[in-house]
Amino acid sequence: MSDEIEMLFACGLVLATVLFVSWLGQTNLKWIKRILDWFPAILFAYVLPAAVTHALGINLAEVELHEWSKSIIIPFTILTVMSALPIKQLKIVGIKPLVVFFSGSLVIALLPVFLVLVYGLLSEDGSALFLKQGYWKGLVPLVGSWIGGSTSQLVLKELAGTPSSLFLSILVLDNVLVNVWTILMFQFIKRSDKINQFLGIDGKIPLSQSTNSPDDKTAIFRNLVTLGCVGLGMILVYFFPLSFLESIVLLSLVGMILGNVIPIWNHPLVLKLASFSILAIMAILGLKLDFQNLSLPMSLVILVVIWMVLHFFSMLVVARLLKVNSAWVAIGSMANLGGISTAPAVTSAYKKELMPHAIVLAILSMVTGTSWGILTIYLFEWLLKIT
Repeated sequence: MSDEIEMLFACGLVLATVLFVSWLGQTNLKWIKRILDWFPAILFAYVLPAAVTHALGINLAEVELHEWSKSIIIPFTILTVMSALPIKQLKIVGIKPLVVFFSGSLVIALLPVFLVLVYGLLSEDGSALFLKQGYWKGLVPLVGSWIGGSTSQLVLKELAGTPSSLFLSILVLDNVLVNVWTILMFQFIKRSDKINQFLGIDGKIPLSQSTNSPDDKTAIFRNLVTLGCVGLGMILVYFFPLSFLESIVLLSLVGMILGNVIPIWNHPLVLKLASFSILAIMAILGLKLDFQNLSLPMSLVILVVIWMVLHFFSMLVVARLLKVNSAWVAIGSMANLGGISTAPAVTSAYKKELMPHAIVLAILSMVTGTSWGILTIYLFEWLLKIT
């Protein structure tokens, strides 16, 4: 098969995967929804292209589409996600809940390095596994996934140089743990009033009115302005001779400026664009996937479980110290670990009026995840130097 035909086949496979997974996410069929409860649509985007190439015996790991993903699609995703957060909406959350939320993010970013360090002190094999054998590179995408979602996870995979086989194994582990965690947070938030009484916390939450819906008369103009500015931002950055990391940082700043300076910026539109580009990135990554290397050492799985549990208890301690309703622990944890879909769902089990707050925190998580992950990479590189 010639390079041109391989490229066309890869593009067609990615496009078909994106359309199919998008349909999966919108379907109302009960049996499909039950499957997606445990195997989310975005994981289909990663596995389906790999299944097709494996079944047909085709190697698409070297097609130019992978370079397009890194140089165009991922930067576009960063720009759209970063422009999706209206900073002025943070006032509906409040300072103390934000502190609880950010404490959870801080622990997610710092704790894996600390746990690997402790494991290395207890066992030389542990140090060799994570540092010398490079399994720490699998923990970095988890930081991105838990704080920033799929966008940060994919960016940090590139920055850390995570092998594709390790990335898939981490992706499967992440999916299982987050689904279990979501069930636990549903149960926790339903009992948060009793937990508040036990901890001596005033459970009252002042509710703010949600923002007004956009005016339909200006929808077309808003869309044109938003799309035009996104396109202009991509063009301007494209002509700068920047590294991958430098372009990510610059596009993050450009996105934040665009999303908060332009009054008619269409935030829902850029989130939809980002969701489609994330699916495309995952599908392109799936072209490289080799199912034969799907495995994880048990010590890594145990470390990740400890990491997740300590994240929760650290947030609970901060909430207790600040006398903040413990419901914010579940909301903040799901905004970090679950994202924009599960955070409001869990919140609705407590108070539906808090769903906009959960969405704001989830978006805030999306736009800060890459920064936290870069901190984790820096700390792991420092740990490698001193050991």
